[in-house]
Amino acid sequence: MTDSQTDIQLTGEKVAFLVALEGVEQVELTEPWKAVQQAGGEPVLLSTKEGSVQAFNHLEAADTFEVDVVVDHASPSEYAALVLPGGVANPDALRTSRSAVSFVGQFAASVRPVAAICHAPWTLVEADAVRGRRMTSWPSLQTDLRNAGAEWVDEEVVVDRSGPGPLITSRQPDDLPAFSRTLLEVLAEARS
Repeated sequence: MTDSQTDIQLTGEKVAFLVALEGVEQVELTEPWKAVQQAGGEPVLLSTKEGSVQAFNHLEAADTFEVDVVVDHASPSEYAALVLPGGVANPDALRTSRSAVSFVGQFAASVRPVAAICHAPWTLVEADAVRGRRMTSWPSLQTDLRNAGAEWVDEEVVVDRSGPGPLITSRQPDDLPAFSRTLLEVLAEARS
């Protein structure tokens, strides 16, 4: 964590991390999670069912993580922000879950920040939450995002403030330092 991140305090702020039961890119879950924790926030793992989620390092199974809250029982108003980690299979599975898509749509319609990295914007597309927004993603999603009404750009991190709440997007695991730093900065702005 950089010095500027250590200055940000999120004491008591709950941040929802929504993932499918299988396929999340582990580092895209764990790095922003650590940043939130180190800033004094409380990361909460949401998924579509109870139990554990299987994370991946690209195509290889990695660690498992216990689900804290099933998305059916979660309310967007309980969280200061929503983080959508990537991995190809993860957002593809989430966009087939009516409750996950509804949760993401409600969150995106609120004034609270939503942060999505890599393939995660697929879930935002399904929730009709990208129209008119400037954003980035893994390059293979650019046509999907443009077709859904977004302006796609190839940048490390993009913060779009044209909607109800800020939308933070990044392209890939290499962008995680900037993604995590920007998430904390936007959360700190929202607190003030």
